[in-house]
Amino acid sequence: MSKSPIRSVKGTQDILPDQSTRWQDLELTIQKIMDCYGYKEIRTPAFEHSEVFSQGVGEETDIVSKEMYSWTDQGGDNLTLKPELTAPVARSFIQHNLGVQNSINKLYYIDALFRRERPQKGRYRQFHQFGIEVFGSENPETDVEVIALAMHVFHKLGLKELTLQLNSIGSPECRNNYRNAIKNFLAPHFDQLSQTSQDRYNNNPLRILDTKSPDEKEILKDAPNISNYWTIDDKNHFDEVCNLLKHIKIDYQLSPSLVRGLDYYTRTTFEITSNELGAQNAICGGGRYDGLVEKLGGKPTPGIGFAAGIERLLLASSSDNKIRNIQIYIVGIGNDVRPTMINLAEELRSNDIRTSFDYLRRSIKAQMREANKLGAQYAIIIGEDELKDKSVIIKDLSTSNQEKITLDLVQKYMKSLPL
Repeated sequence: MSKSPIRSVKGTQDILPDQSTRWQDLELTIQKIMDCYGYKEIRTPAFEHSEVFSQGVGEETDIVSKEMYSWTDQGGDNLTLKPELTAPVARSFIQHNLGVQNSINKLYYIDALFRRERPQKGRYRQFHQFGIEVFGSENPETDVEVIALAMHVFHKLGLKELTLQLNSIGSPECRNNYRNAIKNFLAPHFDQLSQTSQDRYNNNPLRILDTKSPDEKEILKDAPNISNYWTIDDKNHFDEVCNLLKHIKIDYQLSPSLVRGLDYYTRTTFEITSNELGAQNAICGGGRYDGLVEKLGGKPTPGIGFAAGIERLLLASSSDNKIRNIQIYIVGIGNDVRPTMINLAEELRSNDIRTSFDYLRRSIKAQMREANKLGAQYAIIIGEDELKDKSVIIKDLSTSNQEKITLDLVQKYMKSLPL
């Protein structure tokens, strides 16, 4: 009895050839926009020491406490596949003294991440994100550029019905006072909270504000507003962020419950949603994390960034899955033509012409069928007669018109065609 074929792990996906073109186009769009804004790519390892996340993201966050893929290797090191990218980028920033090399570091990434959470539409256990991190400036114009860059990318990708949700969670002092206020407010309602929210009450009470439960949302309608706990500097910073966004005509909605659950966030937090994604409509989240570098052992350095899920962007994007078809298919007849066929294919490819030929030594009829199946625009036919007089037949597969030219003119002829 034959064995059942092995399937991919739950929560992962294969990106097949008929899908990968959209990924490539999206990544190219991101790279071009990053270049315009002066951001440089950074690539960090697939796994890190676990304390990068326990110290940076926070022991009590869902990511660290429930979702990480961690193990102890043969040398006794505790390692974790990256569940998020800000902490690894901050670790790299510290390790390589990037802050000494440049006063401002503008970095971006496109990478795979791993979290053991319940798979759902647009969310996988191995997933992909692009994002940016800016180290070195605490000023509001940095926050605004980061938000503007995100909106620029999404508009370029054809996303519509976008909403920018905006808030400030203030300084660490403000955040701590607000945590206490939320706990005091929820204490009389503790028995009405779900088990998840009860667990968060002691460990990470601000996460309760993210609840999806209608009953808990009703309770939270009268919760204290974090703006009442801002310092003067917090208020001035946020007011300037809002004014600058208005100046560049980026609309936003104030969202007092947008506090984000990761421990490293301070002041500006934001989320961008798309109505094209249904209930799980967030495509991007970000904010300021002025204490993260210091928490990971570096010198105090302000920072801000965002991350966006690529799978969710592709769901929301209006771009078509355009397959880049072969332009030229070389049809060879007979054994003696193969050296000429392969040499011609390489010459065409060296001029950026997408070219293929038959690898199975099939009949001319089968080769022409393959040319049409691959979407080729032209077929170049080389038989024994063409080989003798050093010529080829070029056939337009859309009209069936064909003509014979000498082999040495093929490159020039191809350049004249509307490929």
